[in-house]
Amino acid sequence: MALILGLESSCDETAAALVTSDRRILAHTLAGQEAAHRPYGGVVPEIAARAHVEVMAPLVEAALAEAGVTLAEVDAIAATAGPGLIGGVMVGLVTGKALALASGKPLVAVNHLEGHGLSPRLSDPDLAFPYLLLLVSGGHCQLLLVEGVGRYRRLATTIDDAAGEAFDKTAKLLGLGFPGGPAVEKAAMAGDPHAVPLPRPLVGSGEPHFSFAGLKSDVARKAGKFPVADLAASFQQAVVDCLVDRTRIALRSVRPTALVVAGGVAANKAVRGALESLAAEHGLRFVAPPLWLCTDNAAMIAWAGAERFAAGLTDPLDVPARPRWPLDPDAEKVRGAGVKA
Repeated sequence: MALILGLESSCDETAAALVTSDRRILAHTLAGQEAAHRPYGGVVPEIAARAHVEVMAPLVEAALAEAGVTLAEVDAIAATAGPGLIGGVMVGLVTGKALALASGKPLVAVNHLEGHGLSPRLSDPDLAFPYLLLLVSGGHCQLLLVEGVGRYRRLATTIDDAAGEAFDKTAKLLGLGFPGGPAVEKAAMAGDPHAVPLPRPLVGSGEPHFSFAGLKSDVARKAGKFPVADLAASFQQAVVDCLVDRTRIALRSVRPTALVVAGGVAANKAVRGALESLAAEHGLRFVAPPLWLCTDNAAMIAWAGAERFAAGLTDPLDVPARPRWPLDPDAEKVRGAGVKA
């Protein structure tokens, strides 16, 4: 059994966790920054990076104390090495390198997206490869066939905004506050999802990819002309319809063991419910991590580190921090997607 220390700092959550290779989470410490970013309606990279510097070391100390272990008892250090806000990524990765050097332990540089992608296997020991993963977060919206640790085949990606980005921008347009995803979901509970006519970009086109920029723009045009709750509910329903339609297209080309959703938007109950129905329609298991494992956390980084460590995948201390890091570097370029793909 291996014991992995995981560190996460890719956006506005600083976290440390200790996870074993037999799926026990011994400790998880986390510090959020919502209050610092709320006045700006979104994450400010410079503020985020400084906050990571202030709390990372104390969080590591607290995690070790909570688990009742010393650094000498840890088998490897796993740290997010990208993608993300580069200032924050560097804080966690440099901390991981320092701990690895000081303790003589191996370093595992984890792709943040792989952390999300493997997190369902932390909570579900029966989830076997290959599974179809809908990865939906603030920065990414992709469909991937997860064939194994480090083996990802991208089937679709967004050509403009990610789903989570669209949620955040819609929340700002509607004056719902920050963080936007939970705020839109809460407002939508009191609204009619069919009250406001909104587009479903690319639905019915046969193209496998996602697009949310046009939807967001239409919300901007209609803000103030409809009740906020109805706009929030109609927007959320449009996103759900797009996600389900694109996932249905992907299911035509692969034979997965399960339909899996991960990433921050996977915490949205409407999204989870619609995908669960789609999985049942195709006779597939539906797997989603617990809600707290969907948002950024260090347990998923530690678990991805455990999976990579078990496969003999460790990294040198000069491994770089990366603002962009595609899971499938061989995937064809998509119009408009640029380096986000």
